[in-house]
Formats: sequence, structure tokens, C-alpha cells
Amino acid sequence: MLAARYQKVGSTRTLLDEDGARIRRTVLPGGLRVITESIPGVRSAAFGIWVGVGSRDETPAQAGAAHYLEHLLFKGTQRRSALDISSAIDAVGGEMNAFTSKEYTCFYARVLDVDLPLAIDVISDIVTSAVLRAGDVDGERDVILEEIAMRDDDPGDLVHEEFADAIFGKTPLGRPILGTVETIESITPRAIRAFYHRHYKPSNLVVAAAGNVDHAAVVRQVRRAFNLAGLLEGEELPSLPRMGQFRTRGAGDVRVVNKVTEQANVVLGVPGLARDDDRRYSLGVLNAALGGGMSSRLFQEVREKRGLAYSVFSFTSNYADTGMFGVYAGCIPKKIDDVLAITRAELAKIAAKGITAEELMRGKGQMRGGLVLDMEDTGSRMSRIGKSELLAGDLWSTAEMLGAINAVTVEQVRDVAEALLEVSPTLAVIGPFDDGRDFSSAVA
Repeated sequence: MLAARYQKVGSTRTLLDEDGARIRRTVLPGGLRVITESIPGVRSAAFGIWVGVGSRDETPAQAGAAHYLEHLLFKGTQRRSALDISSAIDAVGGEMNAFTSKEYTCFYARVLDVDLPLAIDVISDIVTSAVLRAGDVDGERDVILEEIAMRDDDPGDLVHEEFADAIFGKTPLGRPILGTVETIESITPRAIRAFYHRHYKPSNLVVAAAGNVDHAAVVRQVRRAFNLAGLLEGEELPSLPRMGQFRTRGAGDVRVVNKVTEQANVVLGVPGLARDDDRRYSLGVLNAALGGGMSSRLFQEVREKRGLAYSVFSFTSNYADTGMFGVYAGCIPKKIDDVLAITRAELAKIAAKGITAEELMRGKGQMRGGLVLDMEDTGSRMSRIGKSELLAGDLWSTAEMLGAINAVTVEQVRDVAEALLEVSPTLAVIGPFDDGRDFSSAVA
């Protein structure tokens, strides 16, 4: 598929045409990409603007700026107050929100198809014309600090932050998306505005829409909205997908946070795979077999057979150049040693022997089902095309993804398990454990 960077400005290309749904892309001046998926037979439409900036693009002093900015863009534009923004979508029964990740930010709305022009205008206005008043920056500061406090009060969330910090260190990927109390208290309106103007430019944006949409109409409406902000000019090309050469820290680190809780929360894991790694589908099957459902090894061994934990699961996270693969469990503090011992034993078994043919079949079924069921939702389909364009510059068809899942073999799963689990894992623990509590045996 021809990448947007090499597509002539003003031209439109059909990227995929499958099962009656057509995906098309237009490149506008300034490098703005507009991609849509027209789905016959639905009455809703999802619209989003994806921005190629996340927490890993911040300096240490800016930590939390991308998320802070996400909040601030809803505080008002040159044409709308904060109340105008929220009431416009509420009045048509739509949904509107935003989120920030380590590598991108997204602003989106889901509405009836007849209200798509309103959603396009409101979301585009937010992204292109935020006023970022000093009073709003200072007023939202306490809201962000409350969000950090809420995260810190939830050990199930906090343990994942501690794990990322332990495995990635004091690097952009290791820092929390929310920032820290110190950086949020010190960041200035001027710094926020500079961050906004540096990253929120057409070449770094992908506009995506899915549902009962007409591509040409969406392009016209987006062009009109961006022209109001004076942004569709110049000859800048669409940004290339993020590249990097990140290296994780040494394995075997242990992070213990002594906190008075009724439950111990643990994450045990290793560096994972980059987003474009050819082994990602094999890892997906491995993840399903290890801790991806009620029939998984960890759920059966930890919860069903021994009753050691209510919640236990495995997970994968993928970035442009690295990733994480780990296990989470929440248990009574006195049972933590048993939970860790069983988890280590299951990881060792799967690294040495891989998975069974039955587990392979179930893992593939989970992945196929999740993929196809997601396709029933216009919001998920908008996310799929927006993220694919922004992060990869490429788009796989459903048939290609299903084919990749079906092609996974027992041998490939064993190979990826062996490759990832050959290093000592990293451990993060939150619970009522003093400084003298030694967990080093869990990562030996």
C-alpha cells in the first residue's frame, strides 16, 4: 500500500475494499491525512483525530504535559466555551472523550450518522483552536493532581506504573503518563502552549471516521473546519511512523512499595515485542494460553485449583521499538509467595515446553473472536484505521490478520516463549511489606 507520505496532496486512494466496507485516504495540504471506512447498514458514525504525541515525547521537566494538554483542549476554543463543547455533543445523544498514551493522543466522538458534521466541527475545533488561557491551565492543575492522587490510591493501577518504571527506568517509556506532582505543579502556561504548537500540526495528525460515512463529504467538512483555523497550507509531508531504538534495562529488578492495603498487587514480567515484530501473533496466542481467560493456565492454577487470588491475568503492551509481557495478580499478602512461585513455575514450563495443541486452538479462537467482534463497533473500526495510519502507515485487511493468526504454530509459540522468558523477570509489588521484605528469590 502506498504510504501517505508518497501520495499526491489532494488525491484520494482506496486502501481496502472488503465485505462491502471501503477504506479510503485523502492527503490534504500541510500533510493532514483523512481516512474513512464506509460501513453500509449502520446508523452511527465515529470520528477521531489522532495526534502523534504521547508521554514518551516529553522531557523530564515536561512529564505529564501531553495528558495535561488533553484536558485543556476541552476548556474552550476561539468559537466555543467549555460548556458549548460538552453541550453540543450531549444535545444529540453522542459520546465524546479523549485519552493519552505513551505514543499518541486521541480525541473522538460517536454520534448518529446525521450528526457527523457536528462531531467533525466540534472535535476539529478542539484540536486546532484551543485558546489555552493561563487561568484554565492553573485551574486544571488541581484536577490533574487529583487524578494522580486517585491513581496512587489504587494499587491495581499503581503497580503497573511501578513495573514500567522498573523495566524501562527513568526514560520516557518508564515515566507515568500523568506526570508527577512535582512536574504538574511546576509546568507553566507558556510551556503548555509551546508543547501544543510543536506537536499539534497537520502533518502530525490523522483524521479518522468510520460508520455510515461518505468519504468525500468527510473530507469537505474536515477541510472547512481546518481552514477556519488557517492550518491547511504549506507543503509539509505527513509524518513518518515513529521509529526508535529503545533498549530496556537489565532484567531481574525488584520494586517494592510499602503501602497499607488489604491486598498485595504484583506484576511480574519481561521486555516484550515491538509493535511491528513478526512474532506478535505468536505472542498473542501465548498470552491467551498463559493468562488470557478462564481456561488459561494461570487462572486455573492460581484461582480455580488453589483459590490464591481473585484476579490473575497476563498481558502484552507493544510500542514502536519495544514492549512488555507480564502477569498481574492481586492476592492476600500472606499468599504472595505462593502466587509468585506458581507464576514462575508456569512461566518456566511454557518457556521449556511451549503450549499444547489444544491451547493453541483456544488461543487462536480467542484472538479471532476478539478481532471480529471488535469489527461490529464503529468506534473500534475508527480506532483501527486511525491507529494503523498514524503508527504504521499501513493497513492489514481482516482476512490478512485472520490468516496471520491461523498460521501460528505450536513451534512458533514455543520459540517466542523461549526467547522472551530466557531473562530473569522484573517484579513490582505493592502491599504491606516493610523494607526488610526480600523478594529477590522471585526473580532469581
